[in-house]
Amino acid sequence: MGNQALEKSFNEILEGNKDWVDFVSKDESGRFQQLAKGQSPEILWIGCADSRVPANEITGRKPGEVFVHRNIANMCVHSDMSMLSVLDYAVNVLKIKHIIVAGHYGCGGVAASLSRKQFGIIDNWLCHIKDVYRLHSQEIDSIKDEEKRVDRLVELNVKEQVFNLCTTSIVQNAWKNGQDLAVHGMVINIGTGELVDQNCTFDSNNDLDNVFAYQ
Repeated sequence: MGNQALEKSFNEILEGNKDWVDFVSKDESGRFQQLAKGQSPEILWIGCADSRVPANEITGRKPGEVFVHRNIANMCVHSDMSMLSVLDYAVNVLKIKHIIVAGHYGCGGVAASLSRKQFGIIDNWLCHIKDVYRLHSQEIDSIKDEEKRVDRLVELNVKEQVFNLCTTSIVQNAWKNGQDLAVHGMVINIGTGELVDQNCTFDSNNDLDNVFAYQ
């Protein structure tokens, strides 16, 4: 590698892995040997790709206890085959019991969606968040403080993504088949580490409009 700065940072990654290997080798609980045989998490975490919001640490869970999918602004888009594939595996194979859609205050993706700037290919992804703004534009536009506008859209976006998730055929069929499954919306306060419950939990399709609820 010709670039010394890149080589140095890459070597730090390898050294960090050596520290982790040393930690695993000295662990006497047997949990890592058990993890090598398979996983049985109860939680699917759909979060933002932001580097500051690690699912395991925020929820106080150990490796193997949280199945994770992350993308820009924690979106649940019905045509996103990556998200749907993770969801299908989590619900139908792992039989997870809780899905957490987790946004975070100060989300750059949400902030970008409120601007008229172009950022590149991500603009097509941000259109999904702009649609959430369109649904709640009157409320968002009434907020004068820019930071508070972004944070309110973060909250509203989480609620909309929870709804999107609940209307997928995967979640609908799980409920139709009597599977115990709850979908929750949370927002992370990065400064405090708190998970703020958005009070939009669904554990059946009873609270969905009839057009979305499978028979």
